[in-house]
Amino acid sequence: MLNSNCIALIPLLPIISFLIIGLAGRRYFPKFSGILGTLSLLTAFILSAIVAFQYFFEVGKVDGVYQKIVAMKYVWLHLLPNVSIDMGILLDPISVMMIVIVTFISLMVHIYSIGYMHGEPRYATYYAFLSLFTFSMLGLVLSTNIFQIYIFWELVGVSSFLLIGFYYEKPSAVAASKKAFIVTRFADLGFLIGILVLSYYSETLDFQTLIARLTTEGPYLSSIAGASFIGASALTWGLVLVFAGGAGKSAMFPFHIWLPDAMEGPTPVSALIHAATMVVAGVYLVARLFPIFSHSCPQALDVVAYIGIFSSLLAAVIACTQTDIKRVLAYSTMSQIGFMMFALGVSGYGGEEGLGFMASMFHLFTHSIFKALLFLGAGAVIHYVHSNEMKDMGGLRKLMPITHITFLLACLAIAGIPPFAGFFSKEEILLACWNSNKIIFGAAVLTAGLTAFYMFRLYFSIFWSKEFKSHNNNHDDGHHGEAPATMLLPLIILAGLSVVAGFVPFSQLVTSDGAGFATEFHIGFALGPILIAVSAIILAWFMYSKESLVPQKVADSLKGFYTAAYRKFYFDEIYLFVTKKIVFNLIGRPAAWVDKNIFDGFMNLLASVTVALSEAIKSFQSGKTQEYAIYFFAGTLGFVLLFIYLWT
Repeated sequence: MLNSNCIALIPLLPIISFLIIGLAGRRYFPKFSGILGTLSLLTAFILSAIVAFQYFFEVGKVDGVYQKIVAMKYVWLHLLPNVSIDMGILLDPISVMMIVIVTFISLMVHIYSIGYMHGEPRYATYYAFLSLFTFSMLGLVLSTNIFQIYIFWELVGVSSFLLIGFYYEKPSAVAASKKAFIVTRFADLGFLIGILVLSYYSETLDFQTLIARLTTEGPYLSSIAGASFIGASALTWGLVLVFAGGAGKSAMFPFHIWLPDAMEGPTPVSALIHAATMVVAGVYLVARLFPIFSHSCPQALDVVAYIGIFSSLLAAVIACTQTDIKRVLAYSTMSQIGFMMFALGVSGYGGEEGLGFMASMFHLFTHSIFKALLFLGAGAVIHYVHSNEMKDMGGLRKLMPITHITFLLACLAIAGIPPFAGFFSKEEILLACWNSNKIIFGAAVLTAGLTAFYMFRLYFSIFWSKEFKSHNNNHDDGHHGEAPATMLLPLIILAGLSVVAGFVPFSQLVTSDGAGFATEFHIGFALGPILIAVSAIILAWFMYSKESLVPQKVADSLKGFYTAAYRKFYFDEIYLFVTKKIVFNLIGRPAAWVDKNIFDGFMNLLASVTVALSEAIKSFQSGKTQEYAIYFFAGTLGFVLLFIYLWT
C-alpha cells in the first residue's frame, strides 16, 4: 500500500536540503554541502523507485487500467464557494514516471558536480540552488490542480534564473539569466490567462474535475465551447494560452531564444535543465491536460503539432552550423522536445489511437537519459580542454577513452540507431505521425536525419578530426586522461541505461487512458529512417573525421542560408529590433512622456497648489496671541454685523 508520508518525503527532502545548505552550508560545512545534497537526492530517488514499483506493479492498476490516486490533499485558499486552491500529491502513470526521472537525473548531476564544481567558492550555494530546482520540478509534476502547478512552474523559473546566472560576475551569465526569465514570463502570462479562462468556465482548478467537466457533454463544456472570441471558442483560446506557457518553458518557437544563452550556467546545470526539469515541463503540462486537448479541442492539438514540428526542424538546421558544443546540444534539446510536442499533437486518445501520447512520454523518458549523458560528457570534455569551441578539440578519444565511449553511445541513441534507447521511442513517434499526418511525418524524418548528422559532426569534431593540442598555457596535455571518478560514474551509469532503456515496455505502463496496449516492431517501416540516419552518420564521418576543406566548401556553397542558420536566423536581432525600435521608441518613450508630463505633472500641480495655499494661509497660525485675538474680535464683529443686516 502506498504510504502518503513516504510520498511526501520525495519533494520535501530536496527543500529541506535547500534550507539547511542555503542557511548554514557556506559558513559551517562548505565542503560537506555536496555530500549532504547528494544523500538527500539519493534518498528521494530510492523512495521514488519504491513508489513507482508499488504503483505500477501492485496497487495502481484496477481492472486493467492505471488509476489516478490522490495521495495527499488539503485546501489552501478558498476563492469562491466552489473553487479553491488545493495543495496535494497526484499519482498517475506520467507523474510517477516523472518523479523517478527527475530524482534520478538530479542524483546523477549531484554526484557529477562533486568533481566538476570542486574548488568553486560558492560550492554550497550551488548545491542549495540544485536542491531548490529539484524540489520545484517535483512539486510541479505531483500537483493536483492547475494553479498548484502554476506556483511550482514559477518556482522552476526562479530556480533556473539562479542557476543560469550562477557565475554572476560574468556579464554574459547575468544577461542569459535575465533573458531566460523575461522570455518565459511572457509565455507564463499566457499560461495564467489560460488558467483563468478554463477555471472560469469549469468552476474548478482541480485537474480531475477540470478534465471530467471539459470532456463530457454538459453545461460546463457547452458554456466554454459556446463562448467565442475572434472566431475561436473560449476552450480553444484557453488551451492555446496554456500551451503558450508550455512552449515558453520548453523553448518552442517563438519563445526559443532563451535556450542557447542558458548555457552560461555550469554544465551540470545544463544537463539538469535539458534532461529532466525545465524544458520537459511544457511537454508534461500538455500531457497532463491531454484528455481535454484530444476529446474537446482538436484545433488546439493541431497548434501543438505544427509548433512542435516547426521548432524541431528549425533547431536541427541551426544545430548543424553551431561551433560551441553546448549550443549544439541546446538546439538538439529544442529539436527533441519538438518531437515530444508534435507526437502529442498527432495523437488520439486511448488504445492504439493514443500511440503518439505514449511515444511522446517514452521519448521524454529515453531522451532524459541520453541527453543528460551528452551534457555531462560535454562537461568532462570542457573540464579537460578548457574551451567550449570545437576548433579547440579533436583527437580526445585517446586521452579520454571512457568519456569517448559513453559519448558515442549517447550519440547513437539520439541518432535513432538500434538497439539504443532513442531508436525505439523515435520510431514510435514516426509511426504515430505516419498514421496521422504525412506532412509532419516527412518533416520528422528529415529532422531525424539532421539529428544524426549534427550529433556525429559534434562527435567526430571532439574525438577524431585532428590530434589534440592544448590552447591553455597552464594545461599539461598529459596531466590527466579522464575526469575524476565522481564525474565518470554518472557517465557510465547513464551510458548503460542509454543502451537498455528502450526495452522498457512503455505501452504497458504509460498511456493516455491508463490502459496498456500492444506495440509491434515493423522492420519495413523502421528500415527507411535507419538508412537515413546511417547515411547522415557516414556523411558526418566523411566531412569531420579528418581535417579537410569540405565543411568550408559546403558552407560557402550554401552562402546566405548557412550564414542565416549560423546566426540562428536572426531571431535575436529581430526581437531586439522589435523591443528597442518599436516597443521602446513607439510605445515606451510616449508612455514615459505621458507618465512624466501628464500623470506626474498633474500630481506636481496638485503639490504646487497645496504649497501655495499653505503659504497663503499659514500666517493664520502664527502662534501670536495678539493676532488670534484680533481674528477673534474681527470674526465676532462680522457675525454681529451680519446678524443686524439680516434682522433689519
